[in-house]
Amino acid sequence: MTQEIHGTVADGYEAVREEFAAFVADERPDYEGQLCAYVHGRRVVDLWAGDGAHGDSLYGVFSTTKGAAHLVVALLVQDGTLELDRKVTYYWPEFGAEGKGAVTLRDLLAHRAGVVGLDAGFSREELADDRAVAERLADQRPFWRPGAAFGYHALVIGALTGEVVRRATGRTTQELFEERVRAPYGLDFFLGLPEALEPRYRSMRPMVPTPRQQAALDAAPTGRHSLTSIAYNSHVPDPGELVDHANSRAVRAKGPASTGGVAAARGIAGMYAAAISEVDGRPPLLKPDTVAEVGQIHSVGHDLVARTHKAFGLGFQATAANWYPFLGAGSFGHSGAGGSQGFADPRAGLAYGYTRRRCSFPGGAALENERFVTAVHGVALAG
Repeated sequence: MTQEIHGTVADGYEAVREEFAAFVADERPDYEGQLCAYVHGRRVVDLWAGDGAHGDSLYGVFSTTKGAAHLVVALLVQDGTLELDRKVTYYWPEFGAEGKGAVTLRDLLAHRAGVVGLDAGFSREELADDRAVAERLADQRPFWRPGAAFGYHALVIGALTGEVVRRATGRTTQELFEERVRAPYGLDFFLGLPEALEPRYRSMRPMVPTPRQQAALDAAPTGRHSLTSIAYNSHVPDPGELVDHANSRAVRAKGPASTGGVAAARGIAGMYAAAISEVDGRPPLLKPDTVAEVGQIHSVGHDLVARTHKAFGLGFQATAANWYPFLGAGSFGHSGAGGSQGFADPRAGLAYGYTRRRCSFPGGAALENERFVTAVHGVALAG
């Protein structure tokens, strides 16, 4: 039975609804997901599908969280509270141990610091607690000479930048996100989900690869003590499954800034809309110079952790360079391991958000995003 598509699109965006419906019709019967987009601060797409799902249902968005965390950093840089080219040790002296003293905040945000994990690994409890992660990483020797290369600091970048934020302001990234971004706009994007909102959370479901997809996964083994394993903490005796992290109440409550966010697609798209556009009479959160700075590519080439070609801005992924080359230069955002995606294309005035309940293959931004982004971007430009 074909699933019903819920929600609305603005006049002219009917093709986006058709693309979403066509995708859902070919998916597993238990598909559940949301799609939202803003253009120049106006919501133009707000769709969802799935038995029991609603437009305000909340999902674990894994690394899409990093976009929220680093919007906070961008605001602090814009305010002059943080300076990109100051050494991290100016804010956090203990970080300078084991040869990390020359690392700047810019290096850190661009995934160039080399502190992707711990030799001994983290416990699951530690990964829910940014303070614990930061404290342990301060004494870790970097896995490459800082600045010589880059690699995705998948589980720890939010804790590292968050400790800089805390030392500079006396506040956590999570507190500042709530105060400056989430609450003023009423966004369904939480770095720390209140217990009262738990009924809206939809527990994440594990990937179900096809035989061909499973063969592809098996063909790319990762050694237990490889840099990739260390960065993803899979070298510890009991790393757990991906969905265990998002489905942990402790993680949702604390909202670790690398991976612990909980959101609806409306919240993701709304956040990026607020970053670059006037929304509900409020001016954009980021000034044009700040938008240009965070979206400028700072690291591009072979990612030592991902072991493939990647591009990063400052705390954000370079969305056009990584996935959708038709987007405007300077587009910035972040994807999540379950398949979620969020970004802003300042040149088109486009802000995009996508969530899904079952983790996608191959991880990161789900492949269907290309279809949806192509559809909505085409209409946005035509308008």
